[in-house]
Amino acid sequence: MTITMIIQLLIVLLALYVGSRYGSLALGAISGIGLAILVFGFGMKPGTPPTDVIYIIIAAVTCAGILQASGGMDWLIQLAERLLRKHPDRITFLAPLCTFFLTVLVGTGHVVYTIMPIIVDIAIKKGIRPERPCAVASVAAQVGITCSPIAAAVVAFVTISNSNGFDITIPQVLMITIPSCLCGIIAAAAASYKRGLDLDKDPEFQKKLQDPEQREYIYGGNATTLDKKIDRNAKMAVYIFMAALAVIVFFAVFPSMLPSYKAIEAIKGADDILIGDGTAIKASNLAKIGIVLEGVTQEVSKTLKMNLVIQIIMISAAALMIIVCKASPKKAVAGAVWQSGMVAVVAIYGIAWLADTYFANYTNEMKAMLTDVVSAHKWTIAIVFFLVSVLINSQGAVVVAFLPLAYSLGIPGPVLLGVLPSVYGYFFIPNYPSDIATVNFDRTGTTVIGKYLLNHSFMMPGLISVFVSTIVAYCLSNLIY
Repeated sequence: MTITMIIQLLIVLLALYVGSRYGSLALGAISGIGLAILVFGFGMKPGTPPTDVIYIIIAAVTCAGILQASGGMDWLIQLAERLLRKHPDRITFLAPLCTFFLTVLVGTGHVVYTIMPIIVDIAIKKGIRPERPCAVASVAAQVGITCSPIAAAVVAFVTISNSNGFDITIPQVLMITIPSCLCGIIAAAAASYKRGLDLDKDPEFQKKLQDPEQREYIYGGNATTLDKKIDRNAKMAVYIFMAALAVIVFFAVFPSMLPSYKAIEAIKGADDILIGDGTAIKASNLAKIGIVLEGVTQEVSKTLKMNLVIQIIMISAAALMIIVCKASPKKAVAGAVWQSGMVAVVAIYGIAWLADTYFANYTNEMKAMLTDVVSAHKWTIAIVFFLVSVLINSQGAVVVAFLPLAYSLGIPGPVLLGVLPSVYGYFFIPNYPSDIATVNFDRTGTTVIGKYLLNHSFMMPGLISVFVSTIVAYCLSNLIY
């Protein structure tokens, strides 16, 4: 590894670190500064922005945002609250399962903002230490991203894998990630079941109760969605959203049912041709403008790709919710789901472009350095995924930026599928919005970010969940593939 390579890598890492410190849109924007330095300062060839993945995220986030604006998200949260209040003594297990499946449905972990106050309220009224269900529920909401058919991480994994010779569909990915991640969540919940002192035995908590204002603050709240009236339009929006997901899964399971269309493409191996005044025109350029020329281009029948299927269906579902369910587009744009999704788009755009620029210019050098280690211990790529996720706070960005590198190192697709749960590592440094919000929602103060930063409430359930999920996924993937 040359001095120049090291300097350029430090620039990449510094851009990711500074971006993570500012958070939100800064993560993608500051990556642009790193990209500019590499391209203009070092003369590196720019990489390729992950446009296919970005388009899918935009379509999915738009659909989920319209669902939230229609009131459909409130209905889903209300159903989850009914389950939790019916079994309050099991909240340490049921709360993470609720946040997990909500994320699986809507493709974003930011659903915790609505349901977390309810989890806290139920735990306090039952006398359960809120840290137990809250910490693991926040972790479970992010774990669900690799289990959602419309999440960027899953779609990117399928798209990139197919282009690298590992033919796999979204349902096949979910067959591995859902059971493995559920195992990890249950293991984390079991470890959290008796975590910390019970509230009636916690001296710090009991000291707080001696202050009448603190007591009123802790026990006076009554967070609930059960008093919200869910109208017919909200329920209809949920049905439309579910139907859209069902159609996507159907086409993924039965690709032979995908529609076909006629297209013009260059014949493999066709040379440039000369026309008119001797100007050379490539066969691929003739194909782009629809010219069929014998021996150069040809008309072929092509099957619609799944990335386009997802975009078309998600956008169509969003339109139906606007027309049929009277969902407000302005309300959707102002909602947390749409805004957080657009932040993810910018983050993935900047981070993935920066990473692709660096690694594409040093593919051969990376292969030479890492091939021996990866060949002997292919699972070690999971450590790379995890450490990168700690820095960039986006599972989709980790997949888009580093999965192509993993394939270029010769790591088989089944191995990479097996370590997919390891792309969630941003609980490690507790600066993610949902974790910070969870700390603030816990009125008892038991869910904390420790004095030494890393001794926080999310560390234990996060490590257990990711470790168990990755091991189970690795075993399942190797067993099936």
